[in-house]
Amino acid sequence: MTVETENETLRVQYIAAEDISIAASLIYQAYHDDPLLQPLLNYSESNKASYEKKLRALIREELNTFWQEKQPLIGLYKQDRLKAVACVFESDSQLQAQRYWHWRLKLMLSAGYLQTNQLIEKEQTIRNALSSQGNYYFLAFIAVDPHFHGQGIGRYLLRGLNDLVQSNESASGMAVFVTQDKHTAFFASEGFTSLQHLTFNNVQGELLFKSAEWH
Repeated sequence: MTVETENETLRVQYIAAEDISIAASLIYQAYHDDPLLQPLLNYSESNKASYEKKLRALIREELNTFWQEKQPLIGLYKQDRLKAVACVFESDSQLQAQRYWHWRLKLMLSAGYLQTNQLIEKEQTIRNALSSQGNYYFLAFIAVDPHFHGQGIGRYLLRGLNDLVQSNESASGMAVFVTQDKHTAFFASEGFTSLQHLTFNNVQGELLFKSAEWH
């Protein structure tokens, strides 16, 4: 997807291997204060460095697994530089099985056994809630360069993901889980509707879904 604006061209495409580290940095900045990840990874002011190490490890292992399993890592490029990224996986892919072994073992060593099990429980609960949707895409991460917030970059990226859904005849749509009202409003403005209200570790959120019919 290429978007021509008044002054520039924005491109949405699969990210290049050399941009993985930039993608990791964007995701880290976007999810550093995430209300769900902070308690899962034992954030506190006294152990901030430990939390940040665990968060980096989580993001690194996620991206490595997405890349190895050839699941969509979609980027928005401005002047050939990555400014936003979305990590998506298809529900019937082999990604889940692989993560329960290699990825989970690595994460346990870096983030901890209890935290890893809590993340597994969260994912399984979400998958159970989406079981009636057939084969869908799930938006695991979406991040925009903080220097470009408020410029519609995230919206362009999200609309670029429409092409991904449309290109797969078996896809029923795309799901995302959000924990902040402003994010719920953002996705709702792009056609996502609420499927279920979920709570993890006293953190409330909305499971949203956009049917392929609306893409």
